Amino acid sequence: MKILLLGQHGQVSRELQLLLSQGHELIVLGREQLDLAETDNLRDAVRRLQPQLIINAAAHTAVDAAESEPEAAFAINATAPGVLAEEAAALDVPLIHYSTDYVFDGSKPTAYHEDDLPNPLGIYGRSKLAGEQAISAVGGKHLILRTSWVYSLHGRNFLLTMQRLLQEREQLSVVADQIGAPTWAGSIAAATVQLIERWQSAQTATWGVYHFTARGETAWFGFAEAIAAQLQAQGKTVAQLTPIATTQYPTPARRPLNSRLDCSRLERDWGVRLPDWHDGLLECLNASR
Repeated sequence: MKILLLGQHGQVSRELQLLLSQGHELIVLGREQLDLAETDNLRDAVRRLQPQLIINAAAHTAVDAAESEPEAAFAINATAPGVLAEEAAALDVPLIHYSTDYVFDGSKPTAYHEDDLPNPLGIYGRSKLAGEQAISAVGGKHLILRTSWVYSLHGRNFLLTMQRLLQEREQLSVVADQIGAPTWAGSIAAATVQLIERWQSAQTATWGVYHFTARGETAWFGFAEAIAAQLQAQGKTVAQLTPIATTQYPTPARRPLNSRLDCSRLERDWGVRLPDWHDGLLECLNASR
């Protein structure tokens, strides 16, 4: 199958490339080859390549920077997905698009379901929600997969930052009142491949929005503790961790306190579920050895 993957160096894209490069004609277009803000070029690329599946793993993910550059965030996170949806519908092929827990404000006391009312707190969340809405407005075959707290062994993420700081410092404060599910990019990629296989074998084809995170929940502080425990198991000395409130760690963009997403619809409709976040962390760390 000819697959067009947008995004080249991102965490999820890297993992998808590992899994999809065997057995498929995978065409990867990164920022160097295609600027998603150039909509005419984006349309031309899809029409020229005639893919049988489009996966959009590209996004403006700098949450704080988005507050000062909303036009760039909306061009990549909102306008481009709408264009991809239009071109996918014209070709009658599926579009897989990744979204985020940031479409919610985090005020709900329990896990969010797909039909809960979005209410993003900042530019990043608003731009990602606008992208969802643009895709949904086109219709056609599409999967919008909302995930959260993505990390891997590449790029800039919480895992790599914590591994460094825990070994550099004696004391380290980490936010303890934001709750969610740390989700390894490798788990996202593997579950995406499962979705593709189910679609190809006609096992199911219920298109729409799905929550797509690791199972379980923790705070950023709990995630940091798990990372520290793994470093200690390797005989390394780590900083003493101190839990703090979000208010003690101000950032340009507000973060949702509750990022828990209920993924039961994904399992019911597609028979796919991601592993528990503890297991995902171990798989990620073992993949480096």
